[in-house]
Amino acid sequence: MAAAEGFSRGEITLANWRQHPFSQWAFENVPELVPVAEITAPIEIEGPVAEAGLIASLTVHQADGTEMTALEHLKISHADRFVMMRDGVVLDEWLAPHAAAERPHLIFSVSKSITGMLAGIAVGDGALDSDGKVSDYVPSKRGSAYHDAKVRDLLDMTVSLDFVENYLDTEGDFDRYRRAMLWNPEREGTRPETLPEVLASLKPQAHPHGAIYYYASPVTDMLGLVIEAAVGQRYHSYLADRLWAPMGAKGQAHVTVDRIGTARAAGGICVTARDLARFGQLVLDGGRTADGRQLIPDSWVADMRNNGDREAWRKGNDAHMFPNGRYRSCWYNAGDERGSFCAIGLHGQWIWIDPVSRVVLVKMSSRPAPSDDAMTAAEIEFLGQVARGL
Repeated sequence: MAAAEGFSRGEITLANWRQHPFSQWAFENVPELVPVAEITAPIEIEGPVAEAGLIASLTVHQADGTEMTALEHLKISHADRFVMMRDGVVLDEWLAPHAAAERPHLIFSVSKSITGMLAGIAVGDGALDSDGKVSDYVPSKRGSAYHDAKVRDLLDMTVSLDFVENYLDTEGDFDRYRRAMLWNPEREGTRPETLPEVLASLKPQAHPHGAIYYYASPVTDMLGLVIEAAVGQRYHSYLADRLWAPMGAKGQAHVTVDRIGTARAAGGICVTARDLARFGQLVLDGGRTADGRQLIPDSWVADMRNNGDREAWRKGNDAHMFPNGRYRSCWYNAGDERGSFCAIGLHGQWIWIDPVSRVVLVKMSSRPAPSDDAMTAAEIEFLGQVARGL
């Protein structure tokens, strides 16, 4: 049986599932490759957009002064799905030929932004203190990177952590990290570990916590463990009960887990594009649903949008992406004149929110390169132009 045009399911393994073109199929069939915990079951199969064609009518300006249609950009950037939403209404939707709208798509580090809002709910519940120590929730040994870190350091990526985010690593710490989350196969001579074991073993860098933005995915996985300990509930069930189901999710959602059921809070969530847009709409609306329920504290969302340490960001390893930006509660502030903010994941996953035009854009992709600075810059320009144009 063909998994997608040009290759069969039998060719896709744990060693190559994130490589193009296998990723086109794998990113929306993750449970066949990695264990998952269900967040929500599908409620309904959504119908097509009533008046499609808006995306096909859009053009964007390139850096060299030429124009490109939105459809051309989606195709060359290996997009799988693209959704445009305003005030909870899907303005238009585009699907690649191989994509199925009803299947949950892996969103990689956009998961971090969901986890950041879930932390806000726990804070609002009085269960979590964002200024408290990580070790108050998850015991750690002296000398561990997390022993003296605060929960706020997890939220803002200012943990001093000796870890290199090398997505193509096959034999170092990042490979060890991915083997623990069951995303990479074990190799000869390696020892099976759990995700908490790997997190507990990581050491700090020389600088203090809170001083420098340093992007490292294990930080948000630790945040997931902190949330679980604070609320006394597993990550996926708390997410389902307090956020995903109450916001009106219609499709299936799940999160990858390790061998003891630890959720991959930093990058393992799989959802439909429309539900991800609904989540973006919820955040744009200050955590309040269309029927008036306050799911995320409005003060938490306002803090995310308006605060963040500019100096820590400027010193960090992503400052080139948004020269005037900042990072707060697992979200990026673009630093533009419109107050745009976004969530970003590997291989081209995006939520882009423009508060002026009140537009939420969701892009899911299977781009061959996990990280690509030039393509990220092109995406920022594309999404910003589309949002402004609407």
